[in-house]
Amino acid sequence: MNNNRFFYDNRRKVSDRPAAAALNYDPARHEPPEVIATGRGLMADEIVRIARENNVPLHQDAGLVEALSRLEIGSVIPRELYAVVAEVLAFVYAVDAEAARPA
Repeated sequence: MNNNRFFYDNRRKVSDRPAAAALNYDPARHEPPEVIATGRGLMADEIVRIARENNVPLHQDAGLVEALSRLEIGSVIPRELYAVVAEVLAFVYAVDAEAARPA
């Protein structure tokens, strides 16, 4: 299972630029998820392209992307985001489990 998780929002903003953010989470390390990428416009498109190429589940959440984009790359998420990120990770694990099921 790929531990890199990408979350993005492709809704158009006032600036008409999509935004994206990516997290890395390794449950074996028992540490909060880490911000590994954020971007707007072409950078957001590139984050999403890389996620798709690597079959990483994508989840749309404009509020989460905005919050993550304010954090430094390499920083762990703050406690205030634990609950919403946990919901997204549950979604990701469900997608992974579904993909692993024999057809």
